[in-house]
Amino acid sequence: MTLGTSTGSHAYGEPSYWDQRYRQDPGPFDWYQKYKTLAPLFDLYISRSHRVLLVGCGNSTLGEGMVSDGYQDVVNIDVSSVVIEAMCQKYEDKPELKYIKMDVRDMNTFESGSFDAVIDKGTLDSLMCGQNAYHNAKKMLEEVGRILKDKGIYILITYGDPSYRLQLLKDLHLWTITMHAIDRMEKSPEQKTWELTKPLPLNKDGTSLNTAIGSNAEVHYIYVCIKDECLRQQAEAKEI
Repeated sequence: MTLGTSTGSHAYGEPSYWDQRYRQDPGPFDWYQKYKTLAPLFDLYISRSHRVLLVGCGNSTLGEGMVSDGYQDVVNIDVSSVVIEAMCQKYEDKPELKYIKMDVRDMNTFESGSFDAVIDKGTLDSLMCGQNAYHNAKKMLEEVGRILKDKGIYILITYGDPSYRLQLLKDLHLWTITMHAIDRMEKSPEQKTWELTKPLPLNKDGTSLNTAIGSNAEVHYIYVCIKDECLRQQAEAKEI
């Protein structure tokens, strides 16, 4: 899987790409947002006692931040054996933090319905950048839906506005969706585009977001997807 650009391409879907990247740059790095800025949103949807999965964890400090703030069971997965080995060593004294090498498109090590929440900060975006994007994204989302408990929560933090992400999420008939947004850059309170903990108005095609925050808002979109097994059953019944 490659990310084509005018200056070349990166094998974002290949473990070897990420192994090399983490060997060259082992220091902590957080895609998009850090725990401190996301914490108020997590407080709305996730309990400290929930079993939480962080997909594509890399060397992010998100899990550390959650455990330091009272979360009791945070599992982290990544396709890179290099970063998983490094993170296991770094946090060997924190039993609440677990690190496992795993491809998010095939999480058969985990039983169905075994997690209360899944947090994705850039992983779906990475898959969407490459070849077979829709197929790989669908495989990932199906797996996320499988391992979540009914009424479990998938929190997707992404660059993808509803014109790129909403239908993809809806096509699986897995969850109800609530939208939030967070500014990409630090701004003073009076300049905030939208209050993080306030859900955005969301109509069928997502165009209502443009009215609320503008079509060129510099935000990360946050899709809070609550698993509802009834939706899949209803979709299957319509196909009969």
